[in-house]
Formats: sequence, C-alpha cells, structure tokens
Amino acid sequence: MSLHNNPSDARAYTRRDFLNSSLILASAAFTVPSFIQRSAYALPQPGAGLASIPGVPEDRVLVVVQLSGGNDGLNTVIPYLDDTYYRVRPSLGLARDQVLSLAGANGADVGLHRALEQIKSLYDNGQCAVVQGVGYPNPNRSHFKSMDIWHTAETSGTGDGWLGRYVDAECCGYGKGESGTPDGSAPVQIKAVEPPVSIGRTAPLALMGRTTKPVSFETADLFRWTGQDVHKDLLDPYRTISERPVPAEVDEHSTAAFLMRTSMDAQIASDSIRRAVSASPLVQYPNSDLARQLEMVSKMIRAGMKTRVYYVNHGGFDTHSGQGGPFGRHANLLQQFAEAIGAFYRDLERQGNAARVLTMSFSEFGRRVAQNASQGTDHGTAAPMFLFGPMVAAGVIGSHPSLTDLDQGDLKYGLDFRSVYAGILEDWLVADSTIVLEDTFRPAKVIRSV
Repeated sequence: MSLHNNPSDARAYTRRDFLNSSLILASAAFTVPSFIQRSAYALPQPGAGLASIPGVPEDRVLVVVQLSGGNDGLNTVIPYLDDTYYRVRPSLGLARDQVLSLAGANGADVGLHRALEQIKSLYDNGQCAVVQGVGYPNPNRSHFKSMDIWHTAETSGTGDGWLGRYVDAECCGYGKGESGTPDGSAPVQIKAVEPPVSIGRTAPLALMGRTTKPVSFETADLFRWTGQDVHKDLLDPYRTISERPVPAEVDEHSTAAFLMRTSMDAQIASDSIRRAVSASPLVQYPNSDLARQLEMVSKMIRAGMKTRVYYVNHGGFDTHSGQGGPFGRHANLLQQFAEAIGAFYRDLERQGNAARVLTMSFSEFGRRVAQNASQGTDHGTAAPMFLFGPMVAAGVIGSHPSLTDLDQGDLKYGLDFRSVYAGILEDWLVADSTIVLEDTFRPAKVIRSV
C-alpha cells in the first residue's frame, strides 16, 4: 500500500500536513533553505525497497515549453493557399513567398512563418510534428482560466496539475487501487522519481500534484540557502546542520528524522543542480530568456539528473495591437522560440541525448481569424501544438481548421489537447493516461513506434 493511500500511517499524515504548508514557509524566510521544495514530494518508506516497473523506460525526458499570452496559431502554421486567409488578414497575412511551405508527401497545404526557419530544419530532418487545430469543448478566452484548463487537463480548470499527477502515480502509486494498479490486482511498485523542475519565478500548476511539488528556480544561483549572503560565517554552521545524518537516538519514523533526511537530500540536490548548470556549454545559445532556460535544462540533462519533466516559459504572445506580419513583434517572438529550440536540439545531439528528450510546446489559446482595427488579433480558440525530437511522428498531424466554418468568428478545434497528452503519456512516458488524466481520451498518434 502506498503512503498516500494509507491514512492510518501517522508518518504519512504528518508528512502531508507538512507539505501542505511548505511553499508558504519557503516564501516567508530565508532561514528556511531550499529543502522545502525538495521535501514536497513523498519519499519511499524505509525498508520498502525501490522496484522498477517492468517496461517503463526511466531515461525518457519530457520538456514543456509554454507560449504564454495566446500565440496566434494562424500566423504560425499558415494556410497560405487559402484565399480567405488573405481576405480576413489584409495587413497581417504573410505573402506566399514569406511562408516556409510544409506541402508535400509528409505535409499539408500549410506552411510555417518565415521566422521559424530552425523549426523547419527540424521538420525536414524528421524531428518535428505540427499538430493542427488543438483545443477543447466550450473554450474559455480568459488567459488565466484557459491556462488552468491546460494545466489541469480539466475543463473546469480546477484541481491539481496533470504532470504532477503523473509523478504522483509513478512515485507513490496515487490513483491506483489498494495494491497499486487500477483494479488493485498487482502489488504496488514504488519508484525513485525526482520531482519535476520548472525554470522561472513561480512553479506552474501543471507540475503541482497531490503528493508532488516541483523544484522551481529562476537562476541556479538562487537555488541554495541564502543565509550565507547575510554573513559568510553562517555557511559552515548551516552545512553542519543540514548535511549530518539522522542521529542514532532519533526515531527513524519521526518528523524530526524526516526533516533531517529531507534537508540533507535537498542540500545534495541544490549542489547537483548548481554544479550541472555551471558547466560550460557545448553549443552557442542565442541571447534570449527562453534560450537561457533551455540551456539550463540541457545542462541538467547532460549531468545525468534523474528528473523526467522540465518546464520553461516563453511569454509576450498577447498581440492585441501592432502584431506585425512577416516582421514585427510576433515574428520576433517566433524567431526566439525557433532559435532556442534549434540550439537545444543541437546541444542534445552533441551530448548524445537527443533520442531521450521529447519537447512539447503549447499556448493557452489561439487568436481570432480576422485581424482587428489595431493591427493585431484578439483572443481566439484552437491553435497548433509542436512536438520535437527523433521520436515524434514527424509531419503535419490533423487537418487545418476551416476559415469559413467558424464558431462566432473563431476556429473550431479538431483535436482535444488531452488526446495529445494521452499520446505522450502512453507512448513516450509509458504511463496509464486514464489514471493521470482521470478520464479516458483516445491517445493521439504523436509518437512513432520506439
């Protein structure tokens, strides 16, 4: 029986109680070190042992790139052969010679924005899948609510994160029967699973599980105990306290023992992350915030960290005005995206890790079909997703939504985003999508047979 499913286990109850308040404590005082982040996921019971689940590839990694603000999918994956596109976007539409065509045996009658040259290169090399018309029923056009829907994989936008639930299920058997499987027919297999890592000021809801909480930091230098910044003489006493093992006289099942073990584990994790990120780069990354985030992720992967989920963010896509066509603000954002992804995969190739890393990008919604009076676009609905890596079912997946058969001026979605999640969970992470998504969705064929 897993700790999470045993309310009679006093140690588990104490741990859950502590975890519920850990993030508040972490933001309250510098004297509480970063082990709070580390403590926010369940450790296996002493003596329980760690057993790998047969058939689960533990070296596979998922990197999520969030395009915040509502990326204009219609000027990202462009139906450049459709005259309606130019009629409704007289100044924002990209001329046909500004579009990187994907037409052909493995493509469709669409193309990429000219700023996405490095993504086109990945596409040509069989390492990019363009998933068209992704959305969900009764779409919400609020940034916050729609993002919550994508993060929770629930149209109410409430609950915990889908990736947090994935790690919960992997490390603690959450969502399974009393014996560990959906029907309780087989013994639970407890695995040592690292918490997901988010690069940024705040951890996304997608990574928040019921047992799992992510490690989140903006720079690796801040992922450490900051008391030493007050006075350097505080460092040695802190290390003496945080790195000592649990004394023999302390009950190994007590809260004090749990905190000591967690503090020491956190100190090791903090040192490991900062050591990994301080390594010299193997390739030159462009000068953008997204590139900086992905460079840190690549270094952690290169260092052999056991983290299976990383999360980064690229914002600024709320282009209500002055969006620009082949050039301008939206083009700059897309170019930063493409160049960062291109450098990331060149780095992974150099490391020999490209085949281990699947990258998924999404935005909370697309934009309306017609441009507005401010030379921009307003909140819409369906939009494309991108998947990168040698394991993807490369090419264009799905049909581009109609530009004339609209839902109150918006594109009608053709593929539920949770089907994409299900495809990633089932075919890449080898997890039961019905447990993680808490519903049944037909897995989209976004991963080739690997």
